[in-house]
Amino acid sequence: MKSNYDAVVVGSGPNGFAAAITLQRAGLSVLLVEEKEVLGGGVRSGELTLPGYIHDVCSTVYPLGEDSPVFKSLNLEQFGLEYLQSRYAVAHPFDDGSSVAVSTSIYETAVQLGKDAKNYEKIFLPLTRQWPSIRSAFLGPLYLGAFSKKNLKFATQAVNSGRYFAQHNFETSRAQALFFGMAAHSMLPLNKLSTASIGIVLNTVAHINGWPLPKGGAQKITNALAASFESYGGDIQKGFKISSLKQLPTTKVVLLDVTPAQLLIIAGDQFSELYKWQLRNYQYGAGVFKIDWALSQPAPFTDEKCREAATIHIGGSFQEIYDSENTISKKQIPDKPFVLFVQPGVIDSSRAPAGKHTAWAYCHVPNGSTQDMTEAIENQVERFAPGFKDCILARHVMNTHEIQDYNSNYVGGDINGGAATINQIFTRPVIRLSPYKTSATGIYICSSATPPGGGVHGICGYYAARAALKDVFNIGIPRL
Repeated sequence: MKSNYDAVVVGSGPNGFAAAITLQRAGLSVLLVEEKEVLGGGVRSGELTLPGYIHDVCSTVYPLGEDSPVFKSLNLEQFGLEYLQSRYAVAHPFDDGSSVAVSTSIYETAVQLGKDAKNYEKIFLPLTRQWPSIRSAFLGPLYLGAFSKKNLKFATQAVNSGRYFAQHNFETSRAQALFFGMAAHSMLPLNKLSTASIGIVLNTVAHINGWPLPKGGAQKITNALAASFESYGGDIQKGFKISSLKQLPTTKVVLLDVTPAQLLIIAGDQFSELYKWQLRNYQYGAGVFKIDWALSQPAPFTDEKCREAATIHIGGSFQEIYDSENTISKKQIPDKPFVLFVQPGVIDSSRAPAGKHTAWAYCHVPNGSTQDMTEAIENQVERFAPGFKDCILARHVMNTHEIQDYNSNYVGGDINGGAATINQIFTRPVIRLSPYKTSATGIYICSSATPPGGGVHGICGYYAARAALKDVFNIGIPRL
C-alpha cells in the first residue's frame, strides 16, 4: 500500500468495486480497503455446513446483476464469471399442489393466470419494451428528465402500494399472490406507497434476463470485479478495519461503501451538525433470519415447475403474504412467514458433491430480532415440498445480529441497507441535490444507502464515483 492515492474506497461490496473501477478507469490512482480477509461484502461464498458444499453467505440470485450497465461495461466474463439461468426465474406454489412460474416468456407466464392472462400481458409487455429507458431514468439519482412521457406510466404505477397494484390490475387470487411475492422483496408492509415498484421491477426483469446466478457461487462475481479493478491498475488491501479516516493514506477523495450508522463512526467528526442529524434519522427496515442447508437430494416440491426454478416464493395466498409482512411491521413474529427459498443446484452442480444439493432460505423479521425462525421456515418449505426435512444433512443459521456481525452494512439484519420507503427511495440517505455527497468536502457515500438502493448492480457506486469525479477532479462521465 502506497502512502498517497487520488482516491480511496472503503468496502469491497459490488458498489465499492463499481466506484473503485469507475475512478480507476477515469485515470485516477485508487486504493480499495476491506476489513475482512475475504472480499465481497454481501457477495461472498463459503463452506457453511459440510466440506464440499458451497453456500452463498448473503445473496445468490441477481435479477439486476447481469442486466447492470455497470457490470456489462466491464466484460466480467473474461475474468471467469458465468451466469446460469434456471428454466423458470421464480415459482410460487399454492396449497392445491399447483404453482405459477415466471419464465422469460410473458405469454408462457400469462397463460397460467387464467382470466388474468390478458391483464398480465397488458402490464408487462409495455414494461419490457420500455425497460432500457426506465432503468436509465429510475435506477440512479432522480432527475427531471426521468418523468418523460415514455416513463410516466411506470412512475404512476410504481408509486402505488403493492396491495393497490395487485388488486387494481388483477382479478384472480393467483395473479395477486404472484405479485405480492414480488413486492414482498421491499421488506415493507404491502399497503405502503411505492412497494409496487419493487414488484414491478423484479417481475419485468424476469422477462428480460431471467433471475440469473453465477456458476460456482456469488464469490465469482466478487473475484471478477477484483480482477477487473486490478487489471486497470487498482490496489486492494484486505484485513484493514477502518474506524477513522485518519487511518487512510493521503488522498483527495474518499468513497465509503457503508450505511449511515458506520459513516457517522468513521467520518462523523468531519460533518456538519445538520448532516449528522439527518444521518441519525435514517431509517433501517426489517431484518432477515437465514438458513443454509446441505441436502441429500433436491427439495421435493410437489409441483414440477418448482423443481425447475432456482427461486421459490413461499407464502401461499396473497392474504397470507400480506399478513406476514404487516405483522413484522408491528415488531411481531408471524406464524407463517413469507419465505424466499433458493436452490442453486437445479442448474449448478458445482456447489455440492455429486448427487447432493445446497439450498437456503430467509424470512423477514423485526429489525434486530433474535427469534429463532428455523422451525417456522422449514415448516413452510415442507408444506410445499413434503419430505424436505428428511433431506437435510446439515444446516447453518444466522439471526439478525449474526448477519450484521458478518456484514456491518446489514444493520439489524436489514439486507437492503435501509428501508425502501417512498421518502427514502430517491432521498437516501438524506435530502440533497447529490445524495452521494456528504457535508464534508471530498467524502462520499457509495453504498446501497444511496439511490437506487438495494440489489447487486453497482449503480450506487458508479454514480457516487461520477459525483466525485465531477466535483473534485472536473472529469465528466455520462449517466448510465
